[in-house]
Amino acid sequence: MNQITRLFDFPYYQLETYNLSDALVTKQNGEWVKTSTKEYLDKANTLSRGLLRMGVQKNDKIAVISSNNRTEWNITDIGALQTGAQTVPIYPTISAEDYEYILNHSESKYCFISDSEVFDKINSIRHNVPSLLEIYSYNDIPGCKSWKEVLSLGEDNTNQDVVEDRKNSIVTTDLATIIYTSGTTGRPKGVMLSHQNIVSDVLMSAPRVPLRAGDTRGLSFLPVCHIFERMILYLYQYYGISIYFAESIEKMSDNLKEVKPHVMTAVPRLLEKVYDKIYAKGTDLTGIKKKLFFWAIDLGLAYEPYGANGWWYEFQLKIARKLIFSKWQEGLGGQLELMVSGSAALQPRLTRVFAAAGIPIMEGYGLTETSPVISVNEVKNKGFKIGTVGRVLDGVEVKIADDGEILCKGPNVMMGYYKDDLQTGDALKDGYFHTGDIGEIDANGFLKITDRKKEMFKTSGGKYVAPQVLENTFKQSRFIEQIMVIGDGEKMPAAFIQPNFDFVKEWAKLKSIQIGTTNEEIAANPAVIQRIEEEVNELNKKFGNWEQVKRIELTPDIWSIEAGHLTPTMKLKRKIIKEKYQYLYDKIYNNA
Repeated sequence: MNQITRLFDFPYYQLETYNLSDALVTKQNGEWVKTSTKEYLDKANTLSRGLLRMGVQKNDKIAVISSNNRTEWNITDIGALQTGAQTVPIYPTISAEDYEYILNHSESKYCFISDSEVFDKINSIRHNVPSLLEIYSYNDIPGCKSWKEVLSLGEDNTNQDVVEDRKNSIVTTDLATIIYTSGTTGRPKGVMLSHQNIVSDVLMSAPRVPLRAGDTRGLSFLPVCHIFERMILYLYQYYGISIYFAESIEKMSDNLKEVKPHVMTAVPRLLEKVYDKIYAKGTDLTGIKKKLFFWAIDLGLAYEPYGANGWWYEFQLKIARKLIFSKWQEGLGGQLELMVSGSAALQPRLTRVFAAAGIPIMEGYGLTETSPVISVNEVKNKGFKIGTVGRVLDGVEVKIADDGEILCKGPNVMMGYYKDDLQTGDALKDGYFHTGDIGEIDANGFLKITDRKKEMFKTSGGKYVAPQVLENTFKQSRFIEQIMVIGDGEKMPAAFIQPNFDFVKEWAKLKSIQIGTTNEEIAANPAVIQRIEEEVNELNKKFGNWEQVKRIELTPDIWSIEAGHLTPTMKLKRKIIKEKYQYLYDKIYNNA
């Protein structure tokens, strides 16, 4: 096997090295359907031949939109890339207006989709997208062509030599994909990533993620249109890991028990929910079982890696793992060895308690523009430090600017923003990519993210406030589901809070307090407001007086991607949230 330099080299490397019988596995009609490495490549080549017969040229753009991760997505990805075309993965949850913008901006010629909901959205704006020649669906949808039509076009393999010629003409520095970042403000930006950008990031990350090659199962459920999960899928292919695609977030619990994965990726929001669910079960226990549960939790919250707490702690931990934490493992399939977390800051208490439970979470850091990994924790080489995002990858250079911004240089840094020289020039300056994040590197080389440069604000008193640090602290309260700290140019910080309505109801029931039944009634209830204010006041003690949250307003809505509060990777859309709750903002500062 030649050196891996292009994305479609990964499955060929897997065929030569591992030749799995279950390279990609998707559940169909209640059965896990396995696709071997050979079948995967055979189908990808069939698709390549079909696309060539349809007239796909080098540098054409092919959009891929799927509501769930599936085998077909990966076949389409490799099949399209082999022709020299570029894939444009798009989130299924965005608006029809955003579809129109991205398809026009990328000039996508073909679009592969998963279901009728996506088809209806695209169909509604199709007349405004002159470049789009056809839509093909993985599922059978009335009125939509099937992707099987493209495969049937490629069944005759007499033009495979043309596919090989195309493949041979593609070099590592060629553009591979355009990923439109959802962004917290404004129009999405098309991040141009070359084969080299992503391949280098996979190969640099591989030594940090110690996977057992060839006999390991990974469960994939984070959106594969996001670079984090997509890069992980290439990493799995490189390691010969069988990739099982979860049906949906709702079916995760069942899928974990069925697949029994050894490794999976996660985002902090999901881990918070998993922990809250476990914690809630613990509160329902009685007597000695309850005492043992909370003894184990307290032990977990004090966890330090590499036996730093001494032999007595490690002895107790062994007992806690046998009696309590083994049940956590069972709930996650029973064989989970490692989780990798990205996209937002992970609360250190979660890192501690899951590591204590024998399920270490390796937190990493990066952006779409860096393919994405810049740094990541690792279990070995004393490379795991709680509260940090690990050491910078070998081959990537990071320096901290005078204002604290993290600057990055390396083969994983994007080519630029598609059709946007101005924003490219702003981001890529003096040979470094300017991340927009504020951070620091400690004496042992561990990187710590402290805030987003653009999200930091000054109060009218001239004091800087870092909202993310505050928000991550306040979200440790079980009463608080979501929080956004506000106060740019105002005399004090304040916050919008979406209560954890389920937990608040439990608390009220326990205290025999009438708080109403609807979210509107609960958010307006004086007892609820007072209790959440107590939580905020207690957590405020961790901060300087100037940055403490002085006023709060509770929102009755559930903050979600669909309602526009959050990006698809669960980050706050600050501008939109502020607009939605302008009346609460005015109430806070007009009465301040």
